[in-house]
Amino acid sequence: MGGRASYLLFGLALLVAAGVGLAWLTKPDRWDAAHWEGLGEPDLANGEQVFWAGGCVSCHAAPGAEGDQRLTLAGGRTLKSPFGTFHPPNISPDESAGIGSWTLAEFGDAMTRGVGKQGEHLYPSFPYGSYSRMTVKDVNDLWGFMQTLPKSGNATPPHDLAFPYNVRLALGAWKLLYLTDKPHAQVNTADTKLARGQYLVEGPGHCGECHTPRNAFGGFEDRRWLAGAPNPEGEGRIPDITPASKSIGGWSASDIASYLETGFTPDFDTVGGSMVEVQKNMAKLPASDRDAIAAYLKALPAL
Repeated sequence: MGGRASYLLFGLALLVAAGVGLAWLTKPDRWDAAHWEGLGEPDLANGEQVFWAGGCVSCHAAPGAEGDQRLTLAGGRTLKSPFGTFHPPNISPDESAGIGSWTLAEFGDAMTRGVGKQGEHLYPSFPYGSYSRMTVKDVNDLWGFMQTLPKSGNATPPHDLAFPYNVRLALGAWKLLYLTDKPHAQVNTADTKLARGQYLVEGPGHCGECHTPRNAFGGFEDRRWLAGAPNPEGEGRIPDITPASKSIGGWSASDIASYLETGFTPDFDTVGGSMVEVQKNMAKLPASDRDAIAAYLKALPAL
């Protein structure tokens, strides 16, 4: 009996040690404070361009907002998914209801590490899996620009998620598996236009969040990067946008750039669905950025 008890105690100790080790590996992981220091005054003009590239309005403005109302990031749009319903928060500069009391470091850690102000894991419905590729300059400039936007006291509800998806500890394991700042596709980054296009598409533009299929654990299937996927909100499919696709495979780079600017396809159809908001945002970018996005999409492998 003594030998059996010793084996049981040893096994229990191993389980405890494994649990402690897993908790340490999957804990919320902030950047060192120095990561966000010494960046200087933000470039507000660049911050505005990053704002539109990042599509902040699409989720955080009130549904149906038009014109200047789109700049009030009060939250309000619901995102339904197989995991439950997500409620994008108020990210206006309001000190109580929004993120006006946050620091640059807290904002940057949320954007690129998926860690909230209180040190909690954030759900990847907020696309930090893509924003992780953003430069510290762009994050700093974006933060500066967002401080100039209107405040809102709107209180948004918490996410409505069933067990086990409401357990944030599991998000640490998800990050361990899938959170990376490595590129998703191999393109000639010596070409400055392609490099810029890759940065915009894979980073702030977060195109892969909807256009790339995911595995059972919610991670990207990189071998099918941008090859189309089920609509994350449950209706229809998001199209394949690789060079061999039936949707835009026959378009030229100038066709793609024009579509992002005007919302018109080469055969004079118009943008529809969730892409309407994306196109509105892309239309506010410099023409050189739309050209870079188009060049990157045309340079992808034909799947």
